[in-house]
Amino acid sequence: MADLAVRELPLFPLPDLVLFPQEVLPLHIFEPRYRMMLRTALAEDKRFGVIRWDPESRSMASVGCCAEILHCQTQDDDRSNVVTMGQQRFRVLEVLRETPFRLAMVSWIEDESTASPDQLETLAAEVKQALRDVVELTGKLIGKPASLPQDLPDLPRELSFWIGSHLAGPVAEQQQTLLEITNTEERLRQEFELLDHTRRQLAARTVLKDTFTTT
Repeated sequence: MADLAVRELPLFPLPDLVLFPQEVLPLHIFEPRYRMMLRTALAEDKRFGVIRWDPESRSMASVGCCAEILHCQTQDDDRSNVVTMGQQRFRVLEVLRETPFRLAMVSWIEDESTASPDQLETLAAEVKQALRDVVELTGKLIGKPASLPQDLPDLPRELSFWIGSHLAGPVAEQQQTLLEITNTEERLRQEFELLDHTRRQLAARTVLKDTFTTT
């Protein structure tokens, strides 16, 4: 089925969860309305929209990520264990209905870049080094050596999505902002700032730890 610029898409709002392209997301679907949403998606093109829901403000984000169903196992009680993968990002143009599940008209979002391929590659290498330092410093602090996975994406855009999906701790609050950015260079730069700040904090803690360990 060809992707149209604008289409209807069932929405699955999830509290404080941000899905990125190419991220695998397992789900346990049990609410009756979302069981119906799942059946509808399976009968059509196996896709629905995952979008962040803020429980405090009781509001839904305006940008989410389409999830494609890779595997579905439905139990006798009609609950389902589903494995999905993030595909295109989308922007909600209009919520068409709220029941039995939320259905919206959405438009797809694509990245653009104002930087040259060489500039993007250089920036991606700097981001990857900052990420490597954060992982290694974290491992040193907790006493468990750690390293980056071998299948880390090489392409700048895919790398920026991978980093966005793996942010944890306080910087995880930035995930929605990173998802909404439509410029690969800008996303990488923001991720570098987040990682570099974390790297400097971890380096300072490592020095303190080494100082107290040797005294």
